[in-house]
Amino acid sequence: MTDFLLIAYIFLIAGIIAVPIASKFGLGSVLGYLLTGIIIGPTLTFLNVDVIAIQHFAEFGVVMMLFIVGLELEPKALWSMRKQLIGLGGGQVVLSAAAFTGISLAFGHAWQSALTIGLILSLSSTAIVLQTLSERGLLKSDGGQASFSVLLTQDIAVIPMLALIPLLALPELAPVMADTAYASEDGHAGLSLVAGLESWQAALVTLGMIALVVFGGNYLTAPIFRFVAQARLRELFTATALFFVIGIALMMSLVGLSPALGTFLAGVVLANSPYKHELESNIDPFKGLLLGLFFITVGASINFQLLADNLTTIMLLTGALIVTKTVVLLILGRIFGLRGAALWLLALGLAQAGEFGFVLLAYSVSNNVLATAVADQLLLVVTLSMLLSPGLFILYQRVIAPRFICEQAKRDEEEFPDDSHVIIAGSGRMGGLVDRILQAGGYKTTVIDYNYKQLEALERVGIRNFFGDATRPDLLSAAGIEDAKLLVVALDDAEQITKLVRYAMQNYQHLHVVARAVDRHHVYDLWAYGCRDIIRETYDSTMRMGRSSFEALGIEREKAQEMINIFSEFDKEMLREAADAYEIGVPFEENHAYIERINKIFDEKEPEIKHQMREICERVTSN
Repeated sequence: MTDFLLIAYIFLIAGIIAVPIASKFGLGSVLGYLLTGIIIGPTLTFLNVDVIAIQHFAEFGVVMMLFIVGLELEPKALWSMRKQLIGLGGGQVVLSAAAFTGISLAFGHAWQSALTIGLILSLSSTAIVLQTLSERGLLKSDGGQASFSVLLTQDIAVIPMLALIPLLALPELAPVMADTAYASEDGHAGLSLVAGLESWQAALVTLGMIALVVFGGNYLTAPIFRFVAQARLRELFTATALFFVIGIALMMSLVGLSPALGTFLAGVVLANSPYKHELESNIDPFKGLLLGLFFITVGASINFQLLADNLTTIMLLTGALIVTKTVVLLILGRIFGLRGAALWLLALGLAQAGEFGFVLLAYSVSNNVLATAVADQLLLVVTLSMLLSPGLFILYQRVIAPRFICEQAKRDEEEFPDDSHVIIAGSGRMGGLVDRILQAGGYKTTVIDYNYKQLEALERVGIRNFFGDATRPDLLSAAGIEDAKLLVVALDDAEQITKLVRYAMQNYQHLHVVARAVDRHHVYDLWAYGCRDIIRETYDSTMRMGRSSFEALGIEREKAQEMINIFSEFDKEMLREAADAYEIGVPFEENHAYIERINKIFDEKEPEIKHQMREICERVTSN
């Protein structure tokens, strides 16, 4: 028990220290976890910790991640991705495998070993790519969706790879294999429902298991969750969510399918379930911890002695891997219509090898397809490429993406209509509705948003739009902010709203800014930067709910509205009178002067408010 607690403590304390530091410098959590693994690697070796065994356990984080990704995809959305899944994803696996097979043949490997190397290196890291795309808000972008399609195809491709590799065995490697550490690392061993069956029988069992997952997702989850809900214990929801994910992963493993693929399918089936958000909220913490643990083990598993002995060879192989996959993806991405920043996001994001490479390398050695020395070197290449992957994302976000956005801004600057005097930042539930209202009133608008699909829909109905970050000065300039009369700030993120309002108020005094505020404290932040037309996003609906509540209590509609008007005026007056006491950037509970001012105003005004409302109620009663 003591050893277990010590190991757990080492992993936790290292992650707690290193990851926030890495994130603070803009390196992202993935690189933070990888560096953590490198730092604690010698300590784990000294304690004789089996890092590879921990890594296999932590890979379940990938399974959970794909389940959550599936929850965000409705079946119709998955069907709409079929061209990218089959064409782009399939093309990437085939072309990358062919390229690496050719390179391996040139180095003198037997064709069986060369083909195996090509297949292994054609895969990318689902864990790193999806985590980084989600973390940086790029998963919904064109490049992010294309990357996801390729990763999903790769996960599917692992299944035939596992079936093919044993058929490529080299007899001359059998005597050597018996004495290696890989002898027991059969990644495909274990309990199986299809072992020993004829091909058609195995296919029937596999299809039956998939059908069971789909049927269970559609018809069993709701009654099970209703039953669990009767206990009103949150921990039971957590246990039930884990029961579903682990059970589905087990079912897929029993028929030789990828657990990650199975849980993704289950997630898609449950995408329309009323319990979707409950499942996601309960699984997400486990996913995050296991993924972090997985990345730490990747960093800790680097064999620095072998790396030092073969430094030039391994670095050249790693560079060749990244360059080859980047070129293949650039070609395929362009064929499938990706351009600019989206194309480079796909190419650089998937340029590394993947975590399935660890499994397939061990599986290939245990099946006498690869020599141990070759597998050891490839293991380092896979690990180093994954370690370099966050750096490629940083290159994309800091160098490549800004350049393409600036070029797009310059190209489109001339295309903005001269009479487009309204700019709307954000086309979500608030911005989209404001846009429709202004369009109905005959005003032309320019919409700036990061949601490409939303903008594509706006384009189809003739609404001018611009893809990108609305807080970027170059995009605002291209949208014509110098000549605009009105800027509507309807972004979803409070920090982004504040950033844009501050920039607009400081640089464009002629501009009228209507800003969305997420709460009354956000109102003060925006007020401090000079904005005076601030709309609290739930304020009007709250007032309407209050009026409906009065009506339900027997007060006539007109009088209920009069009472709401009194309260609304009081609330706005209190907001104005307390503004100078509010300290920007200080949490509400520590804003002592503001709290005292609010309490004082409320104590002074409350009797008057109650008196006015009582008069209205009595007037209603007397009538």
